[in-house]
Amino acid sequence: MAGNSEPLSPRAKLAVTAGRAAAAVSKAAGRGSGSVIGGKVALRLDPDLLGRLAQHLDVILVSATNGKTTTTRLIAEALRAAGPVVSNALGANMPAGITSALAGGSDARYGVIEVDEKYLAGVARDTEPKAIALLNLSRDQLDRAAETRMLAEKWREGLTGSKAVVIANADDPLIVWAASSSPNVVWVAAGQEWKDDAWSCPSCGGVLQRPGDDWVCGECGFRRPVPSWALNGDYVLDPHGAAWPIQLQLPGRANKANAATSAAVAATFGVPPQVALERMYSVQAVAGRYDVVTYQERQLRLLLAKNPAGWLETFSLIDPPPTPVILSVNARGADGTDTSWLWDVDYTRLAGHPICVIGDRKLDLAVRLEVAGLDFRVCADADEAVRISPPGRIEVIANYTAFQDLRRHVGN
Repeated sequence: MAGNSEPLSPRAKLAVTAGRAAAAVSKAAGRGSGSVIGGKVALRLDPDLLGRLAQHLDVILVSATNGKTTTTRLIAEALRAAGPVVSNALGANMPAGITSALAGGSDARYGVIEVDEKYLAGVARDTEPKAIALLNLSRDQLDRAAETRMLAEKWREGLTGSKAVVIANADDPLIVWAASSSPNVVWVAAGQEWKDDAWSCPSCGGVLQRPGDDWVCGECGFRRPVPSWALNGDYVLDPHGAAWPIQLQLPGRANKANAATSAAVAATFGVPPQVALERMYSVQAVAGRYDVVTYQERQLRLLLAKNPAGWLETFSLIDPPPTPVILSVNARGADGTDTSWLWDVDYTRLAGHPICVIGDRKLDLAVRLEVAGLDFRVCADADEAVRISPPGRIEVIANYTAFQDLRRHVGN
């Protein structure tokens, strides 16, 4: 349990108040939730505010390329069995957004915080977390994020000497390399569908061998650690070998993996797996992801996929052909402006689906689908794409800002 903290200083209180005022103005102006601008104003007035707000909390940090928003939400639901939780549930995951979230949680016991990969080491330094969950690392936002191995190295350096319990995916060699500098690691066999960023050994650069579900470097011997928790089909296996059923409303294997990691995190704080997993069942959608909305008398399921690993997992969720699919890709600042990652996605998995392409970079995507030999239509906007799609449910897959555009447009 977190200890009692000193009350906030007058400067910190002023910073919190000013941040809330800035957030309220931004929200009233229709510029989003205001959490980021509010946090920026607060940190400008008190640069140490994040640490001050975290000092009375048991902080849990969650970072990954994919799945961090959902896993943060699942952990938060599980830990509410043990006490009040504050969390950046809407995904504002850089220091300003995190500061805003914690400023609203004065009565909380736990702070469950999603952290952008680039900022993990710094936020961990400021908040002194009790636990850190590391899910996966893969290529993403090629123009802004470090190459994955460099990012793993930064995590490894940043976590050296951390007192946090690190709950880490034993199946991702980059995650294992990053977490191995920590003295207290709980390994989870959460799986790794996308392997194209983990063929070489992060320790020595040698080629990784992958016999079955295992992996090992034939040159230096760096290898998959023995997990104490594991995802096994529809069950989580705990360290005692007991199998606990995963019953989620969220679809797909990736979310079962997120639930397995979340159960391991909750157990670190004394919440039993059965209680944790039952509480996770209440989560139907996360920041609009997986929502099914009615639009133009059609049912649209909204799916977010931001990078090759995410698209691969998302393709496994969609209904089989001939379910129509709408694909939308932008390349704005929040997406990363480099769309060359489209060539890393295996779009042949969409064969047999009627496909419509929209978004700022629809022509980039159209070229990629043409090369993949798929039939598709380029549409002016979502309205046209919905109008020409065959009847029945439509699967809509979009990257980050395209997803936000669609949520606003279809009224959700």
